[in-house]
Amino acid sequence: MIVTAHNTAIAMGSGDLSVFATPAMIALMEKAAMELAAQYCEPGQTTVGTRVNVDHKRATAVGIEVEARAELVSQEGRKLTFRVVATDERGEIGSGEHDRFIVDREKFMSKL
Repeated sequence: MIVTAHNTAIAMGSGDLSVFATPAMIALMEKAAMELAAQYCEPGQTTVGTRVNVDHKRATAVGIEVEARAELVSQEGRKLTFRVVATDERGEIGSGEHDRFIVDREKFMSKL
């Protein structure tokens, strides 16, 4: 994705500089993990994020492309733990861990 005014710290309310927002970076990391997690789900299942522990190490300016990737590092029953990394053209901008749980879609939504 390209950093735009819509995903800056100013726009997201997480800071007062026009740089890629930490919440936007986390969302990109979660998306990468969610897409990878889909292969561990049966029909009717999905995953939900339950924990994020990341460091945002370097700022990225508007107009720069950023991407995230995820790697499954452990599975304990329905719990999936991913290492997540975000990068821009200069290298790594953030990294950490993200947990997701496999859930039954209908059962999960019926409990809300």
